[in-house]
Parts: sequence; structure tokens; C-alpha cells
Amino acid sequence: MSHVSKRSLLKLAGWSSLAAAAALVGCGKKEEAAPAAATTEAPASAAAAAKPEPLKIAFAYVGPVGDAGWTFAHDNARKEVEKEYGDRVQTSFVESVPEGPDAERVIRDLVGQGNKMIFGTTFGYMDYMLKVAADNPEVKFEHATGYKTAENLRTYDARTYEGAYMAGVIAGKMTKSNVLGVVGSVPIPEVIRNINSFTLGAQSVNPKVTTKVVWVNKWFDPPKEGEGAQSLLNAGADVLFQNTDSSAVLQTAEKAGKLAFGWDSDMSHFGPNAHLGSAIINWAPYYKKAVGDVLEGNWKTGSTWWGVKENTIDLVKISDKVPAETREQVDKIKAGLKDGSFAIWKGPIAAQDGKVVLKEGEVADDKFLHAINYYVKGVEGKVPAGK
Repeated sequence: MSHVSKRSLLKLAGWSSLAAAAALVGCGKKEEAAPAAATTEAPASAAAAAKPEPLKIAFAYVGPVGDAGWTFAHDNARKEVEKEYGDRVQTSFVESVPEGPDAERVIRDLVGQGNKMIFGTTFGYMDYMLKVAADNPEVKFEHATGYKTAENLRTYDARTYEGAYMAGVIAGKMTKSNVLGVVGSVPIPEVIRNINSFTLGAQSVNPKVTTKVVWVNKWFDPPKEGEGAQSLLNAGADVLFQNTDSSAVLQTAEKAGKLAFGWDSDMSHFGPNAHLGSAIINWAPYYKKAVGDVLEGNWKTGSTWWGVKENTIDLVKISDKVPAETREQVDKIKAGLKDGSFAIWKGPIAAQDGKVVLKEGEVADDKFLHAINYYVKGVEGKVPAGK
């Protein structure tokens, strides 16, 4: 072999050694890259693990959800909360929870399921919610229409008397017999205030109006509500109003060829010929605020009472039967309630026995309104003993 050939072989051997070393180094870099890849994935996994659990919220309903009325309105608002906050909340509900000791059992069970916010949607839950709240300070409780609060329990209500008054204005114009009828649920100030406000609205356009009342002593009992409505029609009432939860009153008026209103939600489809309008409650504005308070850590106890001004109360689907000037009058009242220029309970107003409860020009404050336990002049009968 020549010298040149030997040198060529030596070069070839050297290059082979370098290539092998380079290959070994390359393999080493690939093996070291795996931990680096794991490191870049770790923060993403940690972020996923740190995602907060949704706020669990439960609602206790006094009646079935159904397709109209008080509980239906609350459940619509619950759904609006879900739309507003998405996966930040998880809601559930229990329907037809009676006002009584069983309410406490249900509410305690909702706490046991891990709910950190609980809405009780009827007056009769008040004392039971207070007891459960005292035992569960980490849970926020919201009670509808009550007046007792605690450090972790607050109350909320809707000014339903505003819708009742606007309905009364229409009833006063539409009655031919000058006799109005109201089916009442439970004789508490909230309901008595609504009956009186309905009557005041009617008297504002028709001083000859009188109002008859039948009490069924339940919030939701369609057969009793229907019977009460029929007894009012038999007594000469030709326009019916209600403070009960079903559509039975409106349906009874429809069958009899008389007139009536929907209550708490739009009930127009239950009696299209009888329906003059529906006094509705939109709980969504308050529910969204209340849940937002908890999510943002701003929740604190207290009492809230919202109405037309806060888009919580309205009179909707006013019938074409109602004269245009009356619809315009209702719109003016609504605008006045919205901007504070109109007051429903403004003197002179007298009780059923003739005693003046508000002097000329005097405007009732909320303390006055919450304490109404008597009929105004023009309402017939006697207020039964409340709960």
C-alpha cells in the first residue's frame, strides 16, 4: 500500500471517529430534551388544577315550576343567572317545598349538598332559614318577601303593589258592574297591600268601584282559586284580580265571558279573551346582582325592595280592548314610578272604617307600606287573622 493510500485510510478513520462522537453527542441532547418538554407542560397543568370550582347555588320553591306564576318567574330568573355567569356557577332547585317544618329539612339538605348560596322564595320559610343560617355561617342565604335578617341572611322583595295599582287603573275603566273581585292567598301585609293598591288604582279613575275579596289561604291551589273566582263572579264582580300563583282565576273568567289579569308572569295565553294585562315580576336583575356579590366577595346582609324603577315590576300584554287613553295613562304612571315623580300611596287615603291613614299630600314610606294590615275604603269584608 502506498503512503498516500495509508494517509487516506488514516483520514477516513479519523472522520469516522468524529462522526461517531457527534452521533453520541446528538443522542445525548435528545435524551436531555424530554425533561425540558415536561417542564413547559407543568404550568398549564397547574393552571387547570387551580381553576376555581363553580359557586353552587340552590333555590327552594313553594310551588311547582309549571308554565306561569310566582315560581315560574323565579325559575326564569335562575336560568338568567346561568346565562350570565356560565361555568362560574352551578344551580339547582327543589320545587313544591311547603311552608312549615319540612322547609327546614329541605334547606339543611341543600347545605349538605355543598351549596354556598341558597334562595328561599316564599314568606313562610323565614324562621326556618334563620335557624339554618345560624348553623352554617359559611353559606349565604337570600329570603324572598321576609323581614328578618342575619349576618349571612338577607331579604329581597318586589314592589308587586305597583303592578297591582296599574292593573287597577285598567279594571276601573273596564268594569260595567263597578264590582271588582280579588282572589287572595295568605292574609299577610304583602297581599293586603296589593289588594288595596289594586282598589286605589281603580278608584283613581272610577270612584264608584268596590272590591270583594275571597281568601283561599294557600299560594298555589288551582281548584280553590277557581272556586274563589267563581264565587266572586256570582257576587257580581265582572273584572277579577288575584294574588295567587296559578292561572285558574284567569281561566275561570275566560269560561264565564268576564275579564281578568295575569299575575307574576305573562298569563295571556291561558285566557286570551278575558286577559286585560299581566302584572309581572322579573327577578333576574336582583338575582344577577346577588350572585355577582358572592362571586366578587361583596355580599353583605340587608334588605332590598325593587320595583318598576329597577325593571323588576311591569304590566305587560295590555289588551286591545283597553281604550287607548287608558293605556296612555298606565304608561304615564309607569314613567312616574320609574323616575320617582309618581307615588301610589299618597294622601288623602282612608281605611275601610273611614279613618285617615295618610293626610292630604302625605307620601307613605317603606315602613308604612310594610305594616299595612287593613283594607282601604272601598274594599268590602274583614281582613282575616294572618299567620
